Amino acid sequence: MNASTQRPPFAGKTFEVRYDGLTALNAYDEDGLHMRYAITEGPYAGATGEVEYTWQPIAGDTYAISWQEADRATVVHIDDFAAGTSRSFFTAPSLDFHRLDGSLRAV
Repeated sequence: MNASTQRPPFAGKTFEVRYDGLTALNAYDEDGLHMRYAITEGPYAGATGEVEYTWQPIAGDTYAISWQEADRATVVHIDDFAAGTSRSFFTAPSLDFHRLDGSLRAV
C-alpha cells in the first residue's frame, strides 16, 4: 500500500541503479504508481517491463519500494535518494534470492 494518495518525490523521474554485477534503469511514471525498468548490465541484461509498485517513506529521502514482475520475480528496494544509495532484495523466477548494495543516480 502506498504511503498516501500523494505521489512520491521520485515520480516522473528516471534513476540508474548500479550494483556489483547488475545495472538497471528505473523510470517512475508521473502517476506515482507505475514504473518501467530495463536491466542494462549483468546476468539479467535485456530484461524489461512495466510494473505497479508500492512505496513507503522510511526516513528523510529514504523509501522502501516494492513490486512483482511479470515473470513472478519479486523486488524490494531501500533507496536513499539524497545519499545516492540503493539496497535491493529480490527473488528471481528460479527462486534464487539476491541481496545487492549499490549506487543510485538520476539520469
